[in-house]
Amino acid sequence: MSGREGGKKKPLKAPKKDSKDYDEEDVAFKQKQKEQAKAMADAKAKAAQKGPLTSGGIKKSGKK
Repeated sequence: MSGREGGKKKPLKAPKKDSKDYDEEDVAFKQKQKEQAKAMADAKAKAAQKGPLTSGGIKKSGKK
């Protein structure tokens, strides 16, 4: 090991990913997943606007 080789070496370049050909079922499935994710995000945002669902109940005090 010589002094010029010190330090990190550059990683090898990763091979380019092949572009996949999607058939109609794959496209429909991906579209359905996007719609479900969007609906879940909307529901989460709507639920965050309101307060907690259980706000009542029995409250205990330290003294009587």
